[in-house]
Amino acid sequence: MSLGEAIVTLRRAKGLTQEELSHVAGITQAALSRYENELRMPDAAAVADLADALGVTAAFLQRSERTEGAFMIDVHMRRRATAKPTVWRRLEAKLNVYRQHLEAITDAVEMVPRLGLPRFDPLEYSPDEAARMVRMQWRMPSGPVRGLTGWLESAGCLIVAEDFGEMSGGSRVDGLSQWSHDYPVMLVNERAPTDRLRLTLAHELGHICLHSGELGNDPEDEANAFAAEFLMPATVIRPDLRNLDLGRLHLLKRQWGVSMQALIERAHRLGTLSPAKRTSLYKALSKRGWRTKEPLSDELAPETPSLALRLVSALAEAGLNRAEAGEIVGVAPLASDPPPFLQGARLSIVAS
Repeated sequence: MSLGEAIVTLRRAKGLTQEELSHVAGITQAALSRYENELRMPDAAAVADLADALGVTAAFLQRSERTEGAFMIDVHMRRRATAKPTVWRRLEAKLNVYRQHLEAITDAVEMVPRLGLPRFDPLEYSPDEAARMVRMQWRMPSGPVRGLTGWLESAGCLIVAEDFGEMSGGSRVDGLSQWSHDYPVMLVNERAPTDRLRLTLAHELGHICLHSGELGNDPEDEANAFAAEFLMPATVIRPDLRNLDLGRLHLLKRQWGVSMQALIERAHRLGTLSPAKRTSLYKALSKRGWRTKEPLSDELAPETPSLALRLVSALAEAGLNRAEAGEIVGVAPLASDPPPFLQGARLSIVAS
């Protein structure tokens, strides 16, 4: 890692320009540019000022010089082609920063997942085969997936749910994921309706299982296919997808916890829905405004991650004071916007 790379990533995660960060940190923009491009090393005072401005500890910022690998690594991202680069690049930087915080925590708190997380070569296994094997290894019931977040966290997936707000670009970015040493980290948009969030989680699980090494021909299409089979196993759901109409789609959405549009696409791909009927159903959804906001989503059981919060809380349960916990996590005690997985434990860890 390099200190310059860490500064750039943290700055992007905050949505700051070089000019804005240099102003807050009280250094010149020219000096900041040299630091980021590794043309000059900041002294201890400059590191402290930059860390304060970025909401992290100086030790966390300097951790980049002591840890192997890159501070910023590639992520898998579920986003539309029209998502603005400024939006997804900031979210990409955020995930990398959260990964660094979580790696620091898992170095201090032992985590022993109950389930294994298999990885597959997409050139040897189809997405459908991979999804079926994950379900089989986890010994999941054959029907709908209940409590998807619980299954993922039992396999060691560290999920951070955050309101992307305006950053989502009008819901054009749903989620991101990457491996963090032995554990995957996901960042998902908690503003998304539950049915969309569940599909995003399954989609990112597909990336985690299929794309940790070699990439297939079309990673996004493969992750979509994995998610469809994982949430809606073909052998189980196929009989339910015959003679679809809006009323039946309502019932199936409640049963399977996925959107009506996902059900339509699943039926079409499994050959139980003709192209003409598919078009007719989409027209009926559009007429009612359901292509952008479907009914029943708020009736589905919410997916609420808790593993990252439990790891942070374990620091407090170990008797660490504010300074000690802050040094481990790497978040400045007075940071105005701590990571989402710290906010629930803020009183027990930060306040003292």
